Amino acid sequence: MSGKFIIFECLLQTCKALFFLFLIKGTCGHGGIMNISQPYMIQLNWRGFAFKQGAWGRYSSPFAPEKDRYWVAPLTSGRYLEYYRLHESYDDLLLFKFSKEAKWQYGDGSGVTVYNNYMYFNVYNSRDIAKLDLDRNTVVLRKPLPNAAYNNRFSYAGVTWQDMDFAVDESGLWVIYSTEDSTGNIVISKLNETSLDVLETWETKQYKPSVSNAFIVCGVLYATRTVNTRKEEIFYTYDTNTGREGRLSVIIDKMLETIQSIDYSPIDQKLYMYNDGYLVRHDLIFQPISPA
Repeated sequence: MSGKFIIFECLLQTCKALFFLFLIKGTCGHGGIMNISQPYMIQLNWRGFAFKQGAWGRYSSPFAPEKDRYWVAPLTSGRYLEYYRLHESYDDLLLFKFSKEAKWQYGDGSGVTVYNNYMYFNVYNSRDIAKLDLDRNTVVLRKPLPNAAYNNRFSYAGVTWQDMDFAVDESGLWVIYSTEDSTGNIVISKLNETSLDVLETWETKQYKPSVSNAFIVCGVLYATRTVNTRKEEIFYTYDTNTGREGRLSVIIDKMLETIQSIDYSPIDQKLYMYNDGYLVRHDLIFQPISPA
């Protein structure tokens, strides 16, 4: 065997090892969440400390993953999705420089998310879900989510009016909710983001009002619970790929007492938390998959 071939083979093995060590962002080549970084506090939301409830995140669009866009949506009176702002870069967000500030009066709760330049939310006082075009600030589609509980029937522990929690992962749009038939346990539905039709549904054995919040990564639901005023724990998983439930313990350090919403961005694989009015971000650390 020649020396050149041996060197090439060593380089190839090194590249393979680095590939598994430094996972490609936006892919599912990992074994699930292993740890989470300390919180990076961005700033207080632009409407002030009184607006403790709300949501924020980075645009999640497979068509323009290089775009560094952000959205912030504080709730009025702790319930109503009324105003939101769009920022074209991270620096713009820090400087409160926005490309758009708009008003929409029909959103209910902080379960809102943004995907492909559309905002998805629960319509006030109904089990309807809606799709809002951010360019035109117009609802282009609205339809009921079959059997979904609403009006604060099964919200998260310590968080009101979040009966329907929209989520985005590497495969698209989801909604986390409960029904009377599920007796308050978490139900997960994969949605067609164009038509808002339910594509597939999974029922878990985890009671939603005992969970403080939830998000989805690579088709796996991760649920959190409160440990104390400064710590949260990711304690429960449900893998829609296999239909299996699981337990783990990953501690999240909090800036303030209540995490009002968690938004995951598959573009940068970070968590965007709205923590009692403050915009906070965490890096996720994933378990690598050993090369075969």
